[in-house]
Amino acid sequence: MKKIGIIICNRYHTCAGGKCLRAMRNREGAFSLYKGEEIDLVGFTTCGGCPGGNVEYAPAEMKKNGADVIHLATGLVVGYPPCPRLKAFCSYIPAKYGLDVVIGTHPIPQNYYLTHEKLGTWQTDKWQDRIKHVLPSEEMRLAYD
Repeated sequence: MKKIGIIICNRYHTCAGGKCLRAMRNREGAFSLYKGEEIDLVGFTTCGGCPGGNVEYAPAEMKKNGADVIHLATGLVVGYPPCPRLKAFCSYIPAKYGLDVVIGTHPIPQNYYLTHEKLGTWQTDKWQDRIKHVLPSEEMRLAYD
C-alpha cells in the first residue's frame, strides 16, 4: 500500500480538499500514478505560508504516519503566481526525510488552464515537466472546474 501525504498552498488554507480527495479516490491527475495500487492518505496540511515554513516540519509527522510520498498539491502550480519554492521543496523533502515528492494532486481545472495559457506560465520545458501528472484532456479539466 502506498501511503501519501499532501501539502497544499497556504493561500488555499480553507480548502476542504474535495478535488484532491476525489482525484485520489478515482486515481485521476497525479494519483493516476497509483492505478491498481491501494493508497492511504496519512497527512494533509498547508505549507504554512510563504516561504513554506511548514514544509520543514510537516513531512516528519507524515513519515511517522507511514508516508512513502508527499504530493505538493495542484494549487501550488495553478495559483497566481505559482509557488516560487517548488524546486526547493522538491529537493528538501527527499534530502531531509527520504520521501519521494510528486508535484500535483488533482487535474488542473480548465479555468486555471486557460488563464495560465494566456499568461504563458507553463510554456517552458521545466513547467511542462512539473505539470505532466496533472495536465489532462480538456474534458477532464472541465470536470474539475
